[in-house]
Amino acid sequence: MSILGSYVRLTVDELERARRDPAWVEACVAGGTGGERWCGAGTAWDAIGFLTRRIGFPVDIAHGEEALPWSGAEGDGAGAAWSYGPPRCLTPGQVRTAAAAMAATGGERLVGGVGPADLARADVYPVHAWEGGASLEGVVARYEELLPFFRAAAADGDALLVWLS
Repeated sequence: MSILGSYVRLTVDELERARRDPAWVEACVAGGTGGERWCGAGTAWDAIGFLTRRIGFPVDIAHGEEALPWSGAEGDGAGAAWSYGPPRCLTPGQVRTAAAAMAATGGERLVGGVGPADLARADVYPVHAWEGGASLEGVVARYEELLPFFRAAAADGDALLVWLS
């Protein structure tokens, strides 16, 4: 089983509700993924996080910035949508900042001077892939797929919910 990074767009009102009502946001996500309000980073989330931190990105696009409350502790069946900790969010301002930084940082710059062995040494998930010499092309492709999603969210003034499952 793989750990996958996911994003869903939230209006400002939905973000405020998510901050107050963990069960609501979990039900919203549990309803399914897909459509223009959802995007996934797949297993590239940790590599994207490592690579963006490395170049001094202004926003944590891999994990989000602010932790949101969640409806339960691990193992009790509550908070099941959040397999790897509470969801986090990016505010509309952070989404705009991220979209601008992503537009200014193409995939070539993102991975410049870094190879699979660097990701393996840094214990970047999925380590076994990097130890096996996996290409960074898939990470670049996922990063470039995220750009129009972030741009659209920024243009609409949306926040983003970020989680791992």
